[in-house]
Amino acid sequence: MTDLASHRSLVPPFHVMEVIAAAAEQEARTGERVLHLEAGQPSAGAPPSAVAEAQRLLASEATLGYTPTLGIAALRQRVAGWYTERYGVDVPVGRVVITSGATGAVVSTLLARFDAGQRVAFAVPGYACYPQLIAALGLHGVPVRVGPDDGFLLRVSHLEALLDADGNPTIDGVIIASPANPTGTQYPTEQLAEVLAWCSANGVQLIADELYHGITFDEPAPTAVISDDAVVIGSFSKYFCMTGWRLGWMIAPEKLVAAVDRLSQHFYLSPPTLAQHIAIAAFDDVEILDAEVERYATNRSIMSAALTEIGVRDIAPCDGAFYLYGDVSHWGIDSMELATTWLRDLGVAVTPGIDFDHERGGDWIRWSIAGSTEDIAEACERLRTWSASRGAGTADA
Repeated sequence: MTDLASHRSLVPPFHVMEVIAAAAEQEARTGERVLHLEAGQPSAGAPPSAVAEAQRLLASEATLGYTPTLGIAALRQRVAGWYTERYGVDVPVGRVVITSGATGAVVSTLLARFDAGQRVAFAVPGYACYPQLIAALGLHGVPVRVGPDDGFLLRVSHLEALLDADGNPTIDGVIIASPANPTGTQYPTEQLAEVLAWCSANGVQLIADELYHGITFDEPAPTAVISDDAVVIGSFSKYFCMTGWRLGWMIAPEKLVAAVDRLSQHFYLSPPTLAQHIAIAAFDDVEILDAEVERYATNRSIMSAALTEIGVRDIAPCDGAFYLYGDVSHWGIDSMELATTWLRDLGVAVTPGIDFDHERGGDWIRWSIAGSTEDIAEACERLRTWSASRGAGTADA
């Protein structure tokens, strides 16, 4: 036996995790704080009501043992009610599945809905884990390039291009994200409806990543849950500021719920019990959570102005989520090298675009604006100073 690693494990690394590790090592070695614009997580922790509930439960005699695989009934009911409150859509509780993180929802969906060899499309640039999970699970990924000209959105015109000569779809599923990571772009209501209708008419399974719902700046993001056929994935990590609690959910077509239940029983038995209980309480702190979104909006304005000033091009719209994504090719430095340089010389950690686009991501950087406004402003000043030291638009090292 010469190689213990499976072929499916030979996927590219998630480079942002390498940046996070390097930043932590640098902080430990130098004693100087790094400004973290790399991590896709809120700088605030779980909301107060959730923390208080965790403290109460831990101080009680509650066993906090296994729960039903689909999640505790009270949380499933609360998630269903969230769609009524936020979107005016009635979601049957039977379609709500609580998962071990949103990633657990993605893996369960891909395995429950598709067989090995089937084809699933996704936007590029897009979330780094989707193509790797698709490949590792024995599916064929179909990358669809999007960019400034189409608002970084995978549209019906892209899907039409995936029909064969007889007008039949060459894909079995498609993943869309709104608001998206890394671009922050979200679907207008009409365009989302068009994608939903196309998928329904062509028998293509739509998977809607709605992890960043609640974090929008101009217009609320419409939800794909209006379709009985779509799989909609949500998360307690982003808007609810509960990244480390590893809890997500999906709204699944009724016919898929039993399959998800069976598979999840073998993946993780049940979602984290303590996290499920405190998530119910998190819904009580909407005003506090909305204040966090207002801070992200302030950070977006500060960072957008600075990036434009230093010559970053084609900055994605950032309708929501907490990222800015832009073209840094005018400096003539690969994005991984640029991320390494900024961390070492400026103490600013960012994510290289190659995580989101293996073909062209060397020209792009993602900046997270989820930190404190003070950190964002300080990072902008450091980038301005660095850019000025190089001269406007120069490409020499």
